[in-house]
Amino acid sequence: MTWLDLGEDSPYGTANLPYGVFSRGDGSPRVGVRIGERVLDLTAVLDDSVFAEPSLNAFLAQGRARWSAVRARITALLTEEEHRARVEPALFPVSEVTVHLPVLIGDYVDFFANEFHAGNVGMMLRPGADPLPPNWKHLPLGYVGRAGTVMISGTPVARPHGQRRVTGAAAPEFGPCVHLDFEAEVGFVIGSGSRPGRPVGVGEFADHVFGVCLVNDWSARDLQAWDATPLGPSLSKAFATSVSPWVVPLDALEHARVEPPARDPEPLPYLADTEKWGLDITLEVRLNGHVVSNPPFATMYWTPAQMLAQLTANGAAVRTGDLYASGTVSGPLPAQRGCLLELSWGGHEPISLPGGAPRAFLEDRDEVVITATAPGAAGTRVGFGEVSGRILPAR
Repeated sequence: MTWLDLGEDSPYGTANLPYGVFSRGDGSPRVGVRIGERVLDLTAVLDDSVFAEPSLNAFLAQGRARWSAVRARITALLTEEEHRARVEPALFPVSEVTVHLPVLIGDYVDFFANEFHAGNVGMMLRPGADPLPPNWKHLPLGYVGRAGTVMISGTPVARPHGQRRVTGAAAPEFGPCVHLDFEAEVGFVIGSGSRPGRPVGVGEFADHVFGVCLVNDWSARDLQAWDATPLGPSLSKAFATSVSPWVVPLDALEHARVEPPARDPEPLPYLADTEKWGLDITLEVRLNGHVVSNPPFATMYWTPAQMLAQLTANGAAVRTGDLYASGTVSGPLPAQRGCLLELSWGGHEPISLPGGAPRAFLEDRDEVVITATAPGAAGTRVGFGEVSGRILPAR
């Protein structure tokens, strides 16, 4: 319950309270929490200078005990009538603020952790063979991305240039990407860092990960087919990664936790589940306003806790503000595939948009919007905001 009028079924009630960074007019960026269609300025209501910073990093570095204490305090401010007179002036309409990249990102890692996506891609690339690489069910595969190209939702994406080799050609050519794609993903923001040389165990996930955001890891498929051999994607996956402005804390997702799919073979001990960290998050992907997919995150073969354990298994440290993403989220049904590569089956089966316009891959001025919700307390839904981007012609 809250003294705010949130409207029925708001996905941004007190069961959620996602964090972000915002500014008003010419003011400096600062930390806020979304409640309904408003943003609460934490600098004005909490006595801690970390909320006047232009990123969440200083707050995240304070650790889980502080995260829980601040969440409890914000909940009290928004639910107890005695605080209303002081808090109300610090609430601003979402429509009247500018949102910014919520964290200063040090490292970015993208995983390949969904079996349906990995299997579909394997069937396209290796018809008649085992669609999954031999190591896929033994560890969460991933690659290190380029943190400097992570951008806030709404930032336009210019069609990238790169090398590609046309089938049958003797040599590659250089030019704009032809097969531009989106990837519907879920991202995880590191709060408390770890020490070099000390792996983070699966059971320590909630001590290190602060919260969850949405990610669109844009992909240049024709460039990727050439530059990903044999070391994995490089420029084809490093030109733009869009993230949503609101980071949903793990504490808001207790009711979304589910058992992950059965694993065969059993993971090695360092990847063995100690708690259920599957998450029942339902994504929705719109292309030019038309729903083209509803990927279910509950289908992820590897959990975010296992991804973090793999990320640090060799002793590599994570730092406050680091981001890692799930890789494309897909389900068993055609309408649950999380990228155009799958939806159009490699471009051979284009999808139809309203009016009959076909799409095998993204065209200039196309807009992709990804949203998501998850079960919250007392039958509510927790909203993740949106991650959006419009394609600009190649420069």
